Amino acid sequence: MGKHVISPAVWLVLLWLGVPCSGVQEGDLRLVGGQLPSEGRVEVYHHGSWGTVCDDSWDVAEAQVVCRQLRYPGALSAVQGGKYGQGSGPIWLDDLGCLGTESRLSGCSFKGWGVSDCSHSEDAGVVCERNLLQENKQVYTLDDTSSLSEDLERLFNNGRGCDFNVTVQSPDGGESFCLHRLVLSMSHESSTITFLQDLDTININVTQACQPHVSKFLRYLYTRKIDITISSVECIHQLATDFRMKSLQEGAGRLFSWLLPGDATFKSQVALYEYAVRAGDGVLQETCMQFLAWNCEALIGSPAWSDLSQSAMSVLMSRSDVVVPDEAFLLEGLESWILAQRGDDDAEWLESLLGLVRFPMIPAEKLYDLQFISDLYPHHKELYREGMLRGFQFNTVAFHKLQDQSNINKAEYTPRIYTGSPWSLVVNVSNVPDSYQYNYHHGYGYSGYNSRARSFETPLHNSLLFHSEKCGWSTDIFLTNQECLNRGLRCESVPAAWMGPSRLFQYQNITRFSNKLLLNCEGDYIFQIQDFKNNLALVPSNSTKGQSYPCESERYEYHFIVQPQYEL
Repeated sequence: MGKHVISPAVWLVLLWLGVPCSGVQEGDLRLVGGQLPSEGRVEVYHHGSWGTVCDDSWDVAEAQVVCRQLRYPGALSAVQGGKYGQGSGPIWLDDLGCLGTESRLSGCSFKGWGVSDCSHSEDAGVVCERNLLQENKQVYTLDDTSSLSEDLERLFNNGRGCDFNVTVQSPDGGESFCLHRLVLSMSHESSTITFLQDLDTININVTQACQPHVSKFLRYLYTRKIDITISSVECIHQLATDFRMKSLQEGAGRLFSWLLPGDATFKSQVALYEYAVRAGDGVLQETCMQFLAWNCEALIGSPAWSDLSQSAMSVLMSRSDVVVPDEAFLLEGLESWILAQRGDDDAEWLESLLGLVRFPMIPAEKLYDLQFISDLYPHHKELYREGMLRGFQFNTVAFHKLQDQSNINKAEYTPRIYTGSPWSLVVNVSNVPDSYQYNYHHGYGYSGYNSRARSFETPLHNSLLFHSEKCGWSTDIFLTNQECLNRGLRCESVPAAWMGPSRLFQYQNITRFSNKLLLNCEGDYIFQIQDFKNNLALVPSNSTKGQSYPCESERYEYHFIVQPQYEL
């Protein structure tokens, strides 16, 4: 082979063309073309350019030097003959003679920079021992934030170096706290920082019930942790509002729906609704009022029923999602509330509330009985007779005449959610699939038998005109996807409930059905109402956060509700 000697002029050209990488030094090495970072063609950096090394005299001693220079523990092998592909540019080193103890490859003996009789098919390579610790790029986090929270809590407790005063006034007296402006300024709530930055002292007026929870709230400003109960949620929400702590305000607001089922007397639920009205929080108002409406039958029988304000009663009576056995039951509850509030001496006030009763939804027999059993009827016959007349018309006049002569789009002609006979069916099951049973042909395994299927019958419509026209309904509850498939359905999730007509019926062009599934938690309270879509209703679970109100139990009461309406 002919000798290839790079002249100084070529070096100058290479220097001019080369663009050295930041941090690359004269004599540095790199491995190119390998499958792992620890193997490849050896390239050396000289005069601004990367070049290769010829494999003449290339042995383990040279490979050891290369691997140690690259910070690997040592060499596994010296690779000959361009195994890792042919390089380009100069062949910088040839006929290397290393002892194996050198710290850098350029410290070994060789012919001279760029003096070589090799081609790139002879580019040398190495396989180095892998440094697993060096190659491990996983990041391990040491998290001591919990101790920071504890340190800040100790700072709140001892008050050392505090410079911001909070004075709390309640009917029981006053209480003072000394806080740290620096800690308060660390809040991510910019509105809180702006609110406090020009103050040295802040005065807070709270109720007697709220005062025990103020210290807990102020401690939250340090620790960002707080325990909230149904007795404290109103106070914490109000303090968060006063201090403009939006994240805590929203968090406490979300807890309303999870705390509402916790009081069987309904005292707390009614109080929380009134608080939401005072706070002007429409979302909280709806969260509380929806729970009261869904559980109206229990609310009417509770000590809190008479505590409802007139405005709250008006909102409740205006809703279509009120769950009661029937409209007559709701009217009876309204009458007891009226008598407990103000007696029967205010005709205008009575008229506004009785006008929200849906008299056409009261069965004809119960409409007739009102004149004999109502405590208010004898003193306000005209108010009652107007509603009763519309009720009798609805029950006895043909649909087309009602449509021509009455405004049947009014809410008065829309049913609420009635759980009384014959409009509902209750199935009480555990949300656990049937246990494995023994099958004569297949041994032990899932039997596939579903004992939760039911059927029942309702009139075609709640008007007396259709009392003899019966509809048959079939229902089922699926706890596994296989049960859905057995019915020929594909359920997006389980549990799921199905309800459909068991036979065709006449007058389908007159009546439409807005059937619903009510879910009752162990018979204690209704926590979810679902519409049937294509005869199927999916049951949300806590894991999907789909429940309107929580039910930790696996035992639900499934209420299948038939809700007929005229097809307008």
